[in-house]
Amino acid sequence: MAATRRRKNDDLETWRRLTLLVSQVEDAVEKALQREHRLTLTEYTALSALSEAEEGSLRMQSIADAVGLNQSSVSRLIDRLQREGWVERCICAEDRRGVFGRISDAGREAVAAAIPTFRRELAEALDSASFDTDTAPIVARLRYASAS
Repeated sequence: MAATRRRKNDDLETWRRLTLLVSQVEDAVEKALQREHRLTLTEYTALSALSEAEEGSLRMQSIADAVGLNQSSVSRLIDRLQREGWVERCICAEDRRGVFGRISDAGREAVAAAIPTFRRELAEALDSASFDTDTAPIVARLRYASAS
């Protein structure tokens, strides 16, 4: 019983540290992307997913999964990206109900320009978090796991 309670407390503490880390990293990366590229982190993530996709297009649900949004929020996101000229909506030829987002050349240029900023800020935020007593254990675990 005591071991189970201790494990639950350990899990809650791990969860608290993980959410703190994610919040700190997202905040740092978001600020840099907005300052240097006029992109939110969500916009960058969507453009990045589209740029890596076959033929530069994904179904709306796949974009939603990539950025962690629901269907209606992704629709608004694609509207914003479309207004910037970075994405276009396409109807699926096989299933007229299917809607895709397709990255434009301007979108590819925007995400390519932002990649160095994203990587730099991500590394700096994780480095900084590795010295914070609340987040250092999580960073160490993540870096160890990704090095394996």
